[in-house]
Amino acid sequence: MQQENEHHSTEQELIQNRIEKLERIRARGDNPFKHKFVRTTTIPEAVAAFTKAESVASETPPSQQATLAGRITALRCHGKSTFADLRDEGGKIQVFFGIKNIGEEAYAALDDIDIGDFIGVSGPIKRTRTGEITVFAESYTLLTKSLRPLPEKYHGLTDVETRYRRRYLDLVANPEVREVFRKRSRIVGALREWLDSRGFLEVETPMLHPIPGGATARPFITYHNTYDRHFYLRIAPELYLKRLIVGGFERVYELNRNFRNEGVDTRHNPEFTMLELYEAYQDYNGLMDETEELFVYVVEKVVGDLTFSYQGEQVCAGRPWRRIALHDAIREFAGIDLESTRDRDEAARRAESAGVEIDATLGYGKIVDEVMKERVVPHLVSPTFLYDYPVEISPLAKRKPDNPALTERFQVFMGRLELCNAFSELNDPIDQRARFMEQVKQREAGDDEAQHLDEDFITALEVGMPPTAGLGIGIDRLAMLLTDSPSIRDVILFPQLRTLD
Repeated sequence: MQQENEHHSTEQELIQNRIEKLERIRARGDNPFKHKFVRTTTIPEAVAAFTKAESVASETPPSQQATLAGRITALRCHGKSTFADLRDEGGKIQVFFGIKNIGEEAYAALDDIDIGDFIGVSGPIKRTRTGEITVFAESYTLLTKSLRPLPEKYHGLTDVETRYRRRYLDLVANPEVREVFRKRSRIVGALREWLDSRGFLEVETPMLHPIPGGATARPFITYHNTYDRHFYLRIAPELYLKRLIVGGFERVYELNRNFRNEGVDTRHNPEFTMLELYEAYQDYNGLMDETEELFVYVVEKVVGDLTFSYQGEQVCAGRPWRRIALHDAIREFAGIDLESTRDRDEAARRAESAGVEIDATLGYGKIVDEVMKERVVPHLVSPTFLYDYPVEISPLAKRKPDNPALTERFQVFMGRLELCNAFSELNDPIDQRARFMEQVKQREAGDDEAQHLDEDFITALEVGMPPTAGLGIGIDRLAMLLTDSPSIRDVILFPQLRTLD
């Protein structure tokens, strides 16, 4: 505790020292929080232009004048000269402040400049005698005074909890983290490119739902004062998107947030991003082909190669991907047969014989799902389609014509991550009502993740929905895979965390 107090007092002393500098700056008539600064170029552009000019020059290239801006990340004082590292979003450059170049008064004012401050600087770009590309400052301007020292004197922020809780410090201290989120943005852009080029229309549907639906999950509940009723943060946009198919749109997608009041771990965050798309006149077989094509397009666009590393293992996204029925995969990897029985207790015994602990409240479908998660998914490093899921855990999917106990549903796994869920959409309103009523029974029996009966959606199906296939892709997990990130928190800028007491 004493050590913590000493650290705390030291930090407070540093902050107080910066506040005193702030007051001196203001006393000189300078505003330490400027409104605007016009730079002529970014640091990477300035370095690239200098390097290009240098490469074509027969002798020493002429110096290039530039006005740059960024955050100071290092300061090295040598009497009448000072060197600084200046960093903007794209790169870093050295700055040389010489007393002869900027004058005694401006040089003395450098005493009030700290690591973390934002400055603008103007001067020629040249190489030093040691060969480093450098701005030889002729003038500088303090743009923003930093009142709090950067983490670990800018040598990196390694404490995971602090990195997630104060992402702004993580981004400042660890430039590679910024690259993760740039790549995530490219992933989203590539998905949109592929969908837009194939005639899909991007739409927006409600975040507040009067009835939670479209997925098996526990919702967050909120209250609307004017309507005097409870609403639910959406767990999925599915039922609204399918209403659009009923209304005449044939290809739609939405890329937005879902909210599920569930556990938090390396693969789950209560607020997450999903892409959902729906295509009329398509089934799950055709959608498998399109899903494979979409993923290959995104991987090539973002990674630049179909082979990449995820958590120390090589993943090859090259086509064709393996396709295996769920029950066949359970036989292959778990060594048991759950297809030949529909009896819940017998299925539980077989699952436990494979080393899977089964809760007494789980029904047949969830037993199959539990065995899949524990005994099958850990083997799925290469891209794999699992298909044909039990109807009990697929309340919105069409039954297989030749086996009504199964549905036309598939999921994609890669790098041991579940990346998407898809199926031929159930468009029979009578069957859909029966499925909903079975879900209601499960809710009444204590399953608070079971789905609600949505009468308006049944009404929409009664109007008529054409044959349709739908797909949902977890953007956060896809970002984990393509950025080689072990935790979902590494690819969400501001993940949900417990409140500090």
